[in-house]
Amino acid sequence: MAEFTTEQIRNLAVLGHTGAGKSSLLEALLFSADAISAKGRVDKGTNHADFTAQEKSHRHSLEPSFLNLDYQFHHINFIDTPGLPDFFGRALLPLPGVESVLLVVNASVGIESVTKRAFEAARSQGKAVIIAINHMDGNEAKVSDVMMDIQHQFGHRCLPVNLPNVTADGQVDDVVDCYLHCDETFNTLFSHAATARDELVDTVLEEDEALMELYLEQGESLTPEQLHAPLETALRMGHLVPVCFTSAEQDIGISSLLEVLIKLMPSPLEANPPQFIKGFGEDAKPIDVTQKATDHVLAHVFRVAIDPFFGRMGVFRLYQGKITVGMKLFIGSGRKPFKVSHLMKLQGDKQINVNQALPGDICAIAKLEELSVGAVLHDSHDEDEFHLPELKFPQPIFGLAVSAKRRGDEQKISEVLNKLVAEDPSLHISRNEAEGQTVLQGQGDLHLQIALEKAQNLFNVDMETDTPAVAYRETIMGEAEYRYRHKKQSGGSGQFGEVELKVEPLARGQGFEFVSKVVGGSVPSQYIPAVEKGVREAMLVGELGGYPLQDVKVTVLDGKHHSVDSKEIAFVMAGKKAFMEAVKLAQPVILEPIVDMQIHVAQSHVGEITGDISSSRGIVCGTQANSKGGVEVSVEAPLANVSNYSTRLKSMTGGEGQFSMHFSRYDVLPKKAVKELAE
Repeated sequence: MAEFTTEQIRNLAVLGHTGAGKSSLLEALLFSADAISAKGRVDKGTNHADFTAQEKSHRHSLEPSFLNLDYQFHHINFIDTPGLPDFFGRALLPLPGVESVLLVVNASVGIESVTKRAFEAARSQGKAVIIAINHMDGNEAKVSDVMMDIQHQFGHRCLPVNLPNVTADGQVDDVVDCYLHCDETFNTLFSHAATARDELVDTVLEEDEALMELYLEQGESLTPEQLHAPLETALRMGHLVPVCFTSAEQDIGISSLLEVLIKLMPSPLEANPPQFIKGFGEDAKPIDVTQKATDHVLAHVFRVAIDPFFGRMGVFRLYQGKITVGMKLFIGSGRKPFKVSHLMKLQGDKQINVNQALPGDICAIAKLEELSVGAVLHDSHDEDEFHLPELKFPQPIFGLAVSAKRRGDEQKISEVLNKLVAEDPSLHISRNEAEGQTVLQGQGDLHLQIALEKAQNLFNVDMETDTPAVAYRETIMGEAEYRYRHKKQSGGSGQFGEVELKVEPLARGQGFEFVSKVVGGSVPSQYIPAVEKGVREAMLVGELGGYPLQDVKVTVLDGKHHSVDSKEIAFVMAGKKAFMEAVKLAQPVILEPIVDMQIHVAQSHVGEITGDISSSRGIVCGTQANSKGGVEVSVEAPLANVSNYSTRLKSMTGGEGQFSMHFSRYDVLPKKAVKELAE
């Protein structure tokens, strides 16, 4: 494998709704760059991105997969991601490891729910975005409308860097460059190459006043090389989103897209640098990475895959320093180093050994059980507490209660569930104490089905499943204080701990906050973590229905200790009991999950759909005609009332309706519904 400098590397996550053609586009790019000898096909299970048995069976991308190519003295790392709404959490996993997102849109359909969410996620993390409108062959009449819709929904600074070229009979046979080497002689499908170039240049020059003056002085003639610096600023700030046109099936626009990726999209040195943090809580402070190969090693693990035969493999992005085979590294705050025995580049299902990794590159290491998503690899204890902000995944909204089919398999099931969550942090495991259930939670029925299928096929574990109770939560609406003394004497040294706590509500979605305002040593500082531990234990089982508590701030105000009998367990118990009693006085309420839904139906079914949603305590937020000739109905509804919506929608539409759903927020359960829940 050829060696490249950091400046020559490009890292892109490929996102988009299922059916947009992400995997097919990658096949075309790899083939064009001679990285593969023949293009595979998704419908035949031969494409290089979807190589697992599950993906071949389902004909869908289900996991992030890694591919790379070399083109014109550049090295491009691509990460293909799932496009099904249920797997959006998995699609988010690669974002910390890349500078750019290649967002793929199907020309025949236009912008879909995952497309919108992917664009928002990319920009919220400061990633440069480039859009590829794919499948344009045969959809010539729709391409202009899709481009207009992109500008309407994502901003007028989504500008084409090439345009579809049309033949005399109206068919697309190539693309015309509008920026790198603009040619005005071709007949484009819409707009004009010169007009498109002027729009691009004007947008880029907004980032550089001095260059704008030069532009005017030179009679509007600046080269792409002169525009490169402000272009990268525009991409980094989200002030420009390049749009390309492709047909992966017909190999149209593929070489143009490759050229755009290496000449326009940012290198690791040009992108928004990641903000590492040293320490936690009040002691946390930001740390800037140097991206120099001569500095200490700093790498971030953003993907973990677990195989029953090959063990745990971690994919990481190297931010500074150089990793070589044989060197020793630490994982997080671990005191014992490990030796890098194998360093790999991933090419679909192939693992290619390499001798070193430079800043900006994406590589993998294997057979390290300590690896987890978010782990930081480093070569000095100076970086023990370095970490990136935790990636926020979509709130799980579906669940299945799981249990062992065979007696004695309980421990094995627990281990496998933890492996599934280690690979896919958008899965959650919870214990519903009120119902006595272990619940696997995810983004939808398919998400959970695929996880359980993997448990059975890969890890040889069979589980019984049942419909769990809805994931209700509890919180408080008011403030309260309570003082509790835990005292136990049974011969010898006893237990003594006393604390006074104040509880108060946080804004919805804020989770939990713990603060100590103890002065004078009434509760020694070494016992404050024990108080927090007791509070966290109590939060698992709420006052009203036994549901976990959230959105609560707890402040330790005062307490007492004993020089002989005080110990950690005493303050754990005191914190737990004081919290439970304070919650009783603080107007506890039950929270229910609310979901956003996009329902796609024919116009003739809209009335029935909106009536059904209204009867389910839902709210219709709007309707919009879509490019398929139907209507998209946007809805908010309590999850408990639409958990079986797939069956209802099939019944109302004769199996023709489609919908997607994702978590919106938690809201207070109305009193009437509380009574029904209690019954």
